[in-house]
Amino acid sequence: MPATRVPRVPAEERLFSLVLALLSTESGLTKAEILTNVQGYRQRFTPGGDNASLERQFERDKDDVRELGIPLETIETPGAAGNNQTLRYRIPKGEYDLPVDVRFTPDESALLSLAAMAWREGALSADSRRGLLKVRSAGSEDDDGALQLGVDAYAPRLRARDAAFEPLRSALDRGAAVRFDYITPGQHEARRREVAPLALVQHGGRWMLAAHEFATDSDKNYLLSRIVGTATQYEVGQHTAPVGAGERTLAELERIWSARTARIAVTPGSDAERRLTRRRDTETDADGALVLHHVDPQILAEELAAFGPEVRVLEPEDLRLRVVERLRALVRDHSDEEEPARG
Repeated sequence: MPATRVPRVPAEERLFSLVLALLSTESGLTKAEILTNVQGYRQRFTPGGDNASLERQFERDKDDVRELGIPLETIETPGAAGNNQTLRYRIPKGEYDLPVDVRFTPDESALLSLAAMAWREGALSADSRRGLLKVRSAGSEDDDGALQLGVDAYAPRLRARDAAFEPLRSALDRGAAVRFDYITPGQHEARRREVAPLALVQHGGRWMLAAHEFATDSDKNYLLSRIVGTATQYEVGQHTAPVGAGERTLAELERIWSARTARIAVTPGSDAERRLTRRRDTETDADGALVLHHVDPQILAEELAAFGPEVRVLEPEDLRLRVVERLRALVRDHSDEEEPARG
């Protein structure tokens, strides 16, 4: 049977999920509840199997959280003193809240996140991580907005995550066309694209290239994270981007974001509920469903499929089908049985 591929969750995202979960409970969570439900642990948890390494990871994470100055409490169950399996963990919200007179707008939260991430690799790393976790867990509305923790934060994405950023910015400066291999959301194979860059913009926590594609004679947006390999420049000096292209691109993305919504049912108390309720502009309708805004249904489908059974798409139908297909593909990838031949 082929080995199951476990998605890697960055340490910052795992710690943030742990802090958020422990802030969301009054009575506390046991180690078993944390390992089976919290993002970063549940993906590696094996029901009835050997989870010793995962338990050691949790012990290290507890120490890291406390070193960041976060008041993580341990509560013993009456009649079971000394039993580590029944201990409950929580973060008293009153001791971790910001002062009542301190509130941040979404833009201010985004700027604080950017500043903290810019410091991460310098001497202020511990202080910046402590401040970032506090700002985010205090209720920043930008979980899918201008910046995202860890994997989507501005500073790391420029240096490591989006290798195409610098070549594309250089192409814009030089008026050059570029060619690159690109994986369209929902697809698995990359396809060569040749485009004239118009602008580099950030929307929904992701860097995008607005460009004119020669093959289709149309303007499109490309996620930098889906560019495979190197973006190569050619025809230097022949493709000047129009003035205001970036502003027009962002305005159009915002128009689409406002117009496109999806209704989602989530499991109460789940990681999906905690994260999706913090997406920008998310609302809860009269039936208790979450109303999410989005730009690209393919990208939203990938995001929702990652939550597995914690999420159920109510509408639109095409989004539900996209999520179902991704989940079925995941099952096929991890199955040791070959599909029957079709006539």
